[in-house]
Amino acid sequence: MKIRTKITCPLEIITDMIKGKWKTIIIWRLRIKPTSLAKLKRDINEITEKVLIENLKELINVGIVEKKEYDGYPLKVEYFLTERGERILEALVILQKEGINYMIENGRKKELIEIGLINTDKNVGN
Repeated sequence: MKIRTKITCPLEIITDMIKGKWKTIIIWRLRIKPTSLAKLKRDINEITEKVLIENLKELINVGIVEKKEYDGYPLKVEYFLTERGERILEALVILQKEGINYMIENGRKKELIEIGLINTDKNVGN
């Protein structure tokens, strides 16, 4: 991952940190609780283990995610959000709500109901 050195706005730094198809999804999943690589892979549709590992390394390198290794056998590793990751998550919550609103406005409410993001009465973002 390359983080630009010359910027117009500090927002460019954050977009460099989280750009790509998977990073925001990984952050969103880690909001639930610390978890293992295997569990992350199961929870994120269509991501390969190689891509997941690469993205986790990049998120660790910029201080959004950390990993904790536990002693013993079998080896246990958990990934979790750092304080920076938690702050970025706050922004993602807003973006999630706007995504839900966009889908509703564009006739895609049924999809949201099917995946459990809203019920038939009101928006309930997960």
